[in-house]
Amino acid sequence: MITFIDLFCGIGGFRLALEKRGLQCVFSSDIDPSAQEIYKHNFNEKPHGDIIEIPSKKIPKHDILCAGFPCQPFSISGKHGGVSDPRGRLFYEIQRIAEYHKTPILILENVKNILAIDGGKVIKTMENKLDKIGYDLFKHVLNASYFGIPQARERVYFVALRKDMKTKNKPSYEPPDENRKKIYLDDILEEKVDNDFIIKRKDIKITKKEDDIEYNLKPIRVGTVNKGGQGERIYSPKGHAITQSAFGGGVGARTGLYNTQQGIRRLTINECKMVMGFPVNHKVSAGLQGYRQLGNAVVPDMIGYVFDSIRAL
Repeated sequence: MITFIDLFCGIGGFRLALEKRGLQCVFSSDIDPSAQEIYKHNFNEKPHGDIIEIPSKKIPKHDILCAGFPCQPFSISGKHGGVSDPRGRLFYEIQRIAEYHKTPILILENVKNILAIDGGKVIKTMENKLDKIGYDLFKHVLNASYFGIPQARERVYFVALRKDMKTKNKPSYEPPDENRKKIYLDDILEEKVDNDFIIKRKDIKITKKEDDIEYNLKPIRVGTVNKGGQGERIYSPKGHAITQSAFGGGVGARTGLYNTQQGIRRLTINECKMVMGFPVNHKVSAGLQGYRQLGNAVVPDMIGYVFDSIRAL
């Protein structure tokens, strides 16, 4: 059986994707206590804690190392600290474990902005480090909107393959083909939600009528609240959700605002699960913590498509 480890595991997006394909998780780790409890609820296994404190020899042998390593040091909404940020340096823990175990395959995910930080020096450092310990690195920006997920979520997916992997054919990876599945917010929105999600303000401005809008695989902006800043833009359910985020300001923070039959509103936690591609019965923490967990998560379907496109095992 093909085995994998789940680093910075969060609420388990990698694990959902790979267990669905018959792979076995042999180790998981996350420093966040709330994420650990949620992961335990979903997978009957409490992740180990801070990966920095776990010796490589204590981690089981595995075929695939999965890591959606912390994105805040690289994100546009963060401070752009890159690998100078302590969280950004967690990439070196991935390097450490891969070098010790000579892990055949690494599957990593991060925000698109990691490619541009410090004039490209951050990504060049990653490439050089992985090359030095024996890996070919492939990286591609993929947008979940074009893979059957009703959310505009651009992420960089990294696949690193060991150069000395013993297989009949040379290991290779090509990014998955877009399926352009016609799924929209309309398809997943709940018909009736609690009034707490509905925004009733005098400064709401709708600039496009829903009858004049055609369905599209992207967010369709139709209005604003207040000055129309981040978290103050309104979108049509005939398009896709904006990128779900762990943080952010404005009345529509984390989920965005949408012009639904019930009125202008934010997304519920179950709707956020669906626009991230998680099952509705997948447990997350209550309140804002649950929204943060989903905003920090990987899209399971995207990990599945990436795995399916590796020709190595």
